[in-house]
Amino acid sequence: MPLRLEIKKRLSARSDRVKCVDLHPTEPWVLSALYSGNIFLWDTETCSLIKSWEICELPVRSCKFIARRSQFICASDDMRLRIYNYNTMEKIKDMEAHADYIRFVEIHPTMPYILSSSDDMSMKLWDWDNNWDCTLTFEGHAHYVMMCKFNLKDTNTFASASLDRTIKVWGLAAQQPHFSLEGHERGVNCIDYYPGGDKPYILSGADDKTVKIWDYQTKACIQTLEGHSNNVCSVLFHPRLPVLVSASEDGTVRIWHATTYRAETTLNYGLERAWSIAAAKESNGLAIGYDEGTILIKLGHDAPVASLDTHTGKLVWAHNNDIQSASLKGLALDSIDGEKLNLATKDMGSCEIFPQTVQHNCNGRFLVVCGDGEYIIYTSQALRNKAFGQALDFAWSAVGTGDFAIRESLSRVKIFKNFKEHRTIKAPISSSEGLFGGACIAVRGPDCICFFDWGEGAFLCKVDVEPSAVYWNETQELVLLVCDEQAFVLKHDKDLVDRSISEDSVSPELGVPGAFEPEHEISDRIVKGQWVGDCFIFSNGAGRLNYFVGGNTMTLCHLDQQSTGPLFMIGYLPREDKVYLMDRSRNVFCYRALLAVLQYQTAVVRQDFETANTILPAIPETEHSSVARFLEAQGYKDVALEVSRDQDHKFDLALELGKLDEATVLLDAMPAHDKDTTDSMTKWKRLGDLALAKCDLSLAERCASNARDLAGLLMLYTAVGDRAGVQTLAGNAVAQGKFNIAFVSFFVLGEIEKCFELLLDTDRIPEAAFLARTYLPSQISRAVKIWREDLKQVSDRAAAGLADPEEYPNLFPDLEWALKVERVFKLNRHKTVLASEFTTAKDDLDLDLIALMKQQFSDGAMDEQPGGTQDATNGDEEGAKVDISTGVDDNFDPVSSDLGNQTLSNDSSPGVNDSGISDTSEIVPELNVNDEADAILNSDFGDDDDDW
Repeated sequence: MPLRLEIKKRLSARSDRVKCVDLHPTEPWVLSALYSGNIFLWDTETCSLIKSWEICELPVRSCKFIARRSQFICASDDMRLRIYNYNTMEKIKDMEAHADYIRFVEIHPTMPYILSSSDDMSMKLWDWDNNWDCTLTFEGHAHYVMMCKFNLKDTNTFASASLDRTIKVWGLAAQQPHFSLEGHERGVNCIDYYPGGDKPYILSGADDKTVKIWDYQTKACIQTLEGHSNNVCSVLFHPRLPVLVSASEDGTVRIWHATTYRAETTLNYGLERAWSIAAAKESNGLAIGYDEGTILIKLGHDAPVASLDTHTGKLVWAHNNDIQSASLKGLALDSIDGEKLNLATKDMGSCEIFPQTVQHNCNGRFLVVCGDGEYIIYTSQALRNKAFGQALDFAWSAVGTGDFAIRESLSRVKIFKNFKEHRTIKAPISSSEGLFGGACIAVRGPDCICFFDWGEGAFLCKVDVEPSAVYWNETQELVLLVCDEQAFVLKHDKDLVDRSISEDSVSPELGVPGAFEPEHEISDRIVKGQWVGDCFIFSNGAGRLNYFVGGNTMTLCHLDQQSTGPLFMIGYLPREDKVYLMDRSRNVFCYRALLAVLQYQTAVVRQDFETANTILPAIPETEHSSVARFLEAQGYKDVALEVSRDQDHKFDLALELGKLDEATVLLDAMPAHDKDTTDSMTKWKRLGDLALAKCDLSLAERCASNARDLAGLLMLYTAVGDRAGVQTLAGNAVAQGKFNIAFVSFFVLGEIEKCFELLLDTDRIPEAAFLARTYLPSQISRAVKIWREDLKQVSDRAAAGLADPEEYPNLFPDLEWALKVERVFKLNRHKTVLASEFTTAKDDLDLDLIALMKQQFSDGAMDEQPGGTQDATNGDEEGAKVDISTGVDDNFDPVSSDLGNQTLSNDSSPGVNDSGISDTSEIVPELNVNDEADAILNSDFGDDDDDW
């Protein structure tokens, strides 16, 4: 039967003729040597050109990575060898090597040697530890030496292929060949050694269009492979798979079975002649060099062929045709996450077929090996043959020990009971393309999957997805369908299915309606996984070990794949509390996943809170925080608050639940060194916002103080009328450099003088001048003088353009009236307006006090215009003087005049700066305010500071 290797193209890069390709052993890189004289380095994951080198103007016929030195070597038709560092692109060495074209270079697997072959009919050995000196020259061929290869089984020997139609085997200790292999009718272009130690084989390809397999011990040709229609340019044994590959000038690449020598696949990508092929030991990749570019394909899959019996902890895996095992019990008890386990490997025997899958049955007693279109069932302990047959796919039942199903063809699926054929299923789909086992038989078709009953083979349900894997949980209630980029969780109603089958009410077309219902969708690329209760543990394509429960995906750990390559989950052992993973080299690693946590989460999902409460004490406190996050995701935030040990998480939960006292206790318990951090202040701010929303003003004030939220304090103090709080806030704001907050605080308090001085102190001189012009006319002259001095540093002309009211009183109309109004408000600003009086006081904000005062004077309230030195008739004429040191007529009584009958608003008129005017007791010696006028005058200024 065929190997049925899945072949995927991973890279297709167009370029000039590619004479040689090589794969990096660890990085996803392909090196291409071009006939145009260039070297290209391609990234196979991004399908992009990483770097390129212009070697020479003649063809470059060979290139190889020297991964141990982060270098590569190339050979060209200018008869020179060049060595470059592929990281820095630096040329390390450039030397003349042969007297004719250099056809091939080979790297010794362990020693610091490089072997080159040339058209000068010789081969040379170079030692890079000895300054790249040529230590040996091998001569003996009668024509061009096309290729040379080291024997991986015996690294002191190598073979060479020549156009003289011979293959010669040499040793590093002598310059003469040990023996020759003859049999090709035309020149030999390529050779390769079998990479394993069990077969002494050499593979060769020649211009006679054939591929031959030689036994170098008996010196006999054991097989000739025919099929190419032109010269065979490159051959190789794949280092991981039981195939050999040949590339020819007929444009095809043929893949042959390494055991049966049957032609498995012929590839033709339409890029003209194929010149070179290369494979890496640790991957299934195959690079091909063509006339028109480079191709990289992937043969099969990278996942190791292994199976873990979760009942006994026994791990079984396949290494080529050999079956090996090891016990994982007790190995990981003291191991740390990500640590490689030292396995006591046991050889169980050899399998007649090449294993592509290995799988234990439901109780671990039997083991099935599938491959080459066949299956063989062994006993898991002694590997004794129990049953065998031909099948495209194989699936175990989740219940019966000897129950399984096979897919014989695209149209036929057979069920076996106790290793005996039971019945045949005819799926209601055009073709059966896959088979999965478990609680039901699942047959995959084009864009769908169909479920069948094990007992009667009855059709149950059809789901319109095309999964690559199917996983059932232990109770057979949940099934996971894994697709390329997502997965779907379905709920299986087993009772309904059993009842429908017993009542013979299953519809051949519809199955059992309601047998499967969608539950959840997982937006992740699942590689491998396993159910544990209602939790599904899996490794994903992003290198994380996750688990899914109750509609939520959580990360157990991030896998360290830098040094190991991709890791594939092979199983979970509940007794060990460990998840086991294996890499491509069959190394086993473990990570911790507590069974108690998984059982607790399963009980919560099932709403079995009694069981959950009994399991919780068994969970270590170190895991309580992760459990609390799960509970929060499930909506049980009160329980999560009690369970969590993460203080940040507890605080978040307390806020979400509106528990102000608990959140306050958590913040008060913070260490002293954390209380001044940004994180701490942010938490106090969040708590303060919630306290304000719940009208807990005292807590809101405390939170704002601890968070140093001065803006919040300003809003709070002004909202509740806390004058003392605003005064304290203003001082703190100045001390902390929050001058905007300080300015607003002083302004709200009516302390315009302090606002003015604050602007001057912070070099906001123009703003100070405009503030004085609007609210503090007695300070205008001072502000202008300071502004002039400051502006002179920039422009004398601009400074001279500023007008001082002492020099130009005509430019400041009604200034002396404004000074009188300022005096009135200075006398009354210590009083406040009650909030209850807002409806009557709000209209006073729009009063034009200067106009009112002038109106009183014009009605005859005074005998002359105010002003100490200004003439009554020429007050506005140029040259008139205003005494702004007082700015108030001594005979003016703001109360005895009609102005006393108007309500004054502190918000619409200025205060007084003590440094700018004389003391009030000298200017207005006594204010005889009667009760009625006092009530009117002070209607905007209540006496109760507490109600401010």
